[in-house]
Formats: sequence, C-alpha cells, structure tokens
Amino acid sequence: MTPLPIAAATIDQVDADISESMDTINGLVDGFFAALPKMAIALIVFLIFWVIAGIVRKVVKNSRFGDSGSALSTVFGRIAYWILMIVGLFVALTVVLPSLTPGQLVSGLGIGGLAIGFAFQDIFQNLLAGILILIRQPFRVGDEIESGDYKGRVEAIETRATFIRTFDGRRVIIPNKQIYSDPLKVVSAYEHRRSSYDIGIGYGDDIREAKEIILRTLKKTEGVLADPGPDVLTEDLAASWITLKARWWTNSVRSDEVKTRSRVIEAVAYALTEAGIDLPFETNVLLFHDQTEEGDGDRGAQREGWPSGNDNPRPRYRLDRPNDGDANKGRPGTIEEI
Repeated sequence: MTPLPIAAATIDQVDADISESMDTINGLVDGFFAALPKMAIALIVFLIFWVIAGIVRKVVKNSRFGDSGSALSTVFGRIAYWILMIVGLFVALTVVLPSLTPGQLVSGLGIGGLAIGFAFQDIFQNLLAGILILIRQPFRVGDEIESGDYKGRVEAIETRATFIRTFDGRRVIIPNKQIYSDPLKVVSAYEHRRSSYDIGIGYGDDIREAKEIILRTLKKTEGVLADPGPDVLTEDLAASWITLKARWWTNSVRSDEVKTRSRVIEAVAYALTEAGIDLPFETNVLLFHDQTEEGDGDRGAQREGWPSGNDNPRPRYRLDRPNDGDANKGRPGTIEEI
C-alpha cells in the first residue's frame, strides 16, 4: 500500500506542470493581443517608409548625373531605396519593442554585417567597382574596349558586371572588379586611330621610289584620312628584303579600320607590282660541306664556298676534279645524278 502516496504526488506534479504551461501560453496570447496596436502602428510606419522610398527612387532615377545617363541614376535610386527601407524597418521594430534601442540594433547589425561581408566579399567589390565606373566613366555604352582576352563593344554597365558584345557576335560578362583593377584598353576613346603594315621590297629596288608609290597609294585609298596624313618609313634591313612601314589614320570604329586596312594592302600590292618593284619571298641558302675532300681548308679549292680574291675559281662538282676517277659515280650531287 506504500506506492499510493507516490502516485498521488506524481499526478499532482503533472497537473501543476500543465497549469503552468497554460498560464505561459495564456500570457503569450494576452501579450500578442496587447501588442497588436503597436504592431499595427509599426506596419503603418513601415508602409509609409516604403512609399517614401519608392518615390525617392523614382525621383533619383529620373535625374541625370553627369554624362552617364540613366545607369548611374538607377544605381543611386536603388541605394536610396534600400537605405530608407532599412531605416523604416528599424523604426518599426522600436515601435513594437520599445526596450530595443537603436544602439542595440546597430551593434547587432554590425556583427551580422561582418559575417555577411566575408560571405559576399566579391559581390560588394564588384558593386563598389561598378559605382566607381559609373561615376568616373572611363568608358561608356557603345565604346569598344579590350579587357584581358576579350574585345568588343560595351552593351551595358551594371553594378555587378559590364556586358560587351565581341566582334564575332558573342556576349561576354566581365566582373567590374576585373575591369576596374586590371589594365583596360578603350579602343574608341578617341575619334581617330593609326594603323600600320610592313611591306618588304627587294634589295635591288629603289627605296625612295617605292616609298613614293606607297605614299601616293595610301592617299588615294578610301578610308585613309588626309589629316592626319599617312607616311612611309624605312623600318628594317631584313635577310631577304628591305622593310618599309606604311602608316595611316582611320576612324576609330573597328569596322572602318578593318575595311581600310584590307583596301590599303590590296592597293599597295597592285601598285608596287605594276611599277616593277619586287615583293620577294623569304630566301634560305644551305651550304653542304664534304669534310672528306682533299681541298678541305683551301678556300681556293672549295667548290661550295665563295673564295676571296679577283680570280675566283668557279664552283666545281667533285666529278670535275682531277684524279677522281670513277669513285664519285653514283654519289649524291654528281653530274650523273643531276
């Protein structure tokens, strides 16, 4: 009969626990209904900030900042919008929870912001680089740029990346961090740009005459600008030709530069050919020396060399040498084989 008091105590304890839980739930429900007016006020405050943020975003977006047009205005509008939305959220939270001070919110946001900063480091870097690009405007939409291995025309500049269309019809998305930190070539930054091409003429041709022909041809070629005018320079004395460098100016647009370059090369080739100016191929001379010859070391007797002196003997085949007999028959390079 001793277990009965223990069972009675257990039932009483369960009843006490259930009643305490119900009291807690009732307190939460009463607190929720008591906080409903504050929550309604907080919601109204947040909606007011939301409306104000939307109006500010539209006003800023319709504004013009420098020559960047709507791109920079859109970025500033988005920044202003989210700043007002965050401020509205803080105000709404302080209405619902009066004990929550702005300092506590800022400190909590600082700790969370540090973690978010590490997690989205690349995104923030691209965002900052995009804003700086839009503000400083090193290039604009429509410019032709070269970044790394990519060349093309800028289609759009966004806060995260820059969109370019390559000259073979492909879209490339380049992160703004790369564009802002790495070397960038803006091909169409100026109205005109210079092109050049190396032309080889023979050593027996008149250099001055060839330069005059090339210069006249450049001036008559469509697409070559008269101011600044073209010129021709003597560039190099190569192994098989004399190199002349033709230089001319065109519009900076790639299509004009490529088409004019094709016209120049074609016209110069025809003009030099009609004038009898040689356009030589690369020439290689190979000398074979048989180290078993009796005249080895005697320049006057070497058949493959160019001995010094006024009375140079002509190059001879080994079959022509005296006392060779039939020893050379069938060997490579003999008259029989030729």
